[in-house]
Amino acid sequence: MKIKESDIRTAFRHTEAQRKKHKHGQTRAAVLIPVIATGDQLDLLLTQRTDLVEHHKNQISFPGGAVDSGDNSIVDAALRETEEELGISSLDIDVIGMIDEVTTPSGFLITPVVGILKKLPALTLNTTEVKDAFTVPLSFFYDNANLRIELLEFEGKKREVYFYEYGDKTIWGVTAYMIKLFLECIFPSDTKTH
Repeated sequence: MKIKESDIRTAFRHTEAQRKKHKHGQTRAAVLIPVIATGDQLDLLLTQRTDLVEHHKNQISFPGGAVDSGDNSIVDAALRETEEELGISSLDIDVIGMIDEVTTPSGFLITPVVGILKKLPALTLNTTEVKDAFTVPLSFFYDNANLRIELLEFEGKKREVYFYEYGDKTIWGVTAYMIKLFLECIFPSDTKTH
């Protein structure tokens, strides 16, 4: 199925993301889900973290991080982190909404912010935090054949963990889960994404 920019904009026109109660010990964080809309193709921009970062070493993620006291909002935090990690100016990003907050086993409460870029700008990677940045066609994630779900145990609880294998990149955990939630916002009644 062809996913269009208008599908995404329509989906987020009236969407209210669910907020979770911030629990003691959780770190509030924000990430940007950058949709690159170039011509007829829609891609997601993802990063691979370095082994120098404190959390989630070498994992595939969206640009983002902890909300700072100087951030005026969750959106500001996501845009600031994106600029710090990739050199993308907030002026190049059209923020259209947010998806439901997610928690990580490592103690983060993450708000995913959705933004559209009309092209992939030249990137300046913060090499302390980002090892690589790459795009994946959104249609790849829409194809349920590319999604694998495993039951993994963490702190005595079994959890469904999502995986996408794209070339030599394994996109898994909370990032894969956010991608799934993002698709469900665009196509809520489509059983292919459930």
